[in-house]
Amino acid sequence: MISHKLSIAPMLDWTDRHCRYFYRVMSKHTVLYTEMVTTGAILHGKGDYLAYNDAEHPLVLQLGGSDVKAMVECAKIAEQYGYDEVNINVGCPSDRVQNGRFGACLMAEPALVAECVNEMQAATNVPVTVKSRIGIDDLDSYEFLHAFVEQVAQAGCEHFIIHARKAWLSGLSPKQNRDVPPLDYSRVYQIKQDFSNIAISINGGIKSFAEANQHLAHVDGVMIGREIYNSPYMLATADNDIYGENNSILTREQVMNTMVDYINHTVSEGGRAWHVLRHMLGLCNGLAGARHFRRHLSECAGKDGADGKILTDAYTKLVALNPDL
Repeated sequence: MISHKLSIAPMLDWTDRHCRYFYRVMSKHTVLYTEMVTTGAILHGKGDYLAYNDAEHPLVLQLGGSDVKAMVECAKIAEQYGYDEVNINVGCPSDRVQNGRFGACLMAEPALVAECVNEMQAATNVPVTVKSRIGIDDLDSYEFLHAFVEQVAQAGCEHFIIHARKAWLSGLSPKQNRDVPPLDYSRVYQIKQDFSNIAISINGGIKSFAEANQHLAHVDGVMIGREIYNSPYMLATADNDIYGENNSILTREQVMNTMVDYINHTVSEGGRAWHVLRHMLGLCNGLAGARHFRRHLSECAGKDGADGKILTDAYTKLVALNPDL
């Protein structure tokens, strides 16, 4: 069983396999999620959208779709690949997702979500979870959220990740919907009280592990997204601060040395240094010279022949400005 006390949100174009490997270097226990992958990409796409490094476990596939047969087939494939769980996206508000009849619009169809959960779990041994909002458009009462969770839980879902902000399906862009309307954490807390037998994780606007631990007094897990992406080194204390371990904390230099090896291996396999380094721009945020560190990576990592030395050079310049490192 996975401990979902801390997880990193699935973020499209961000939480790819290189990003996830970087995060795993800093935390053994934090649960990682893929970017949302659609059933169409898995079943009909030309690329391998499910590839990952074994070091990434515990790892959850976030799946976008609503056709029950396709969802079942993708759950079977995810099981074959060795994913620890499959999560159904019932929270993304973008037009593109709505046009595919998945994401947050599925909150209005709890029977369909419940059928997907039931059939996917019947066909596999992989737990199926749901990530949703607290409501959509004018369907934003607590009673609506309660009824949604109740119906999907009865179908066998034992873990809900709830973004504590309503999704507007029209009139706001997904970017605007990150800040509007206000967060309502109390509604998620109440769901946990009413469904004490299922796991509830909370998502939305959480910026520190101190805040995370405050939420963990009310719910089972905390999911953080953009804050970790922008300041990834905070993950170095996650196993101690959230999971109660007493490990020595990796220094930035130790993280960097591991990633230099990974970058060089990626390049040797035909990848590009920038595919990895773009996720590491925030590694030194908060230190003197962090802007120059980011600039060096941005300017040099995309050049032909770029490898792990780009990271080493950037860090060497930063050390000169931070003698305590």
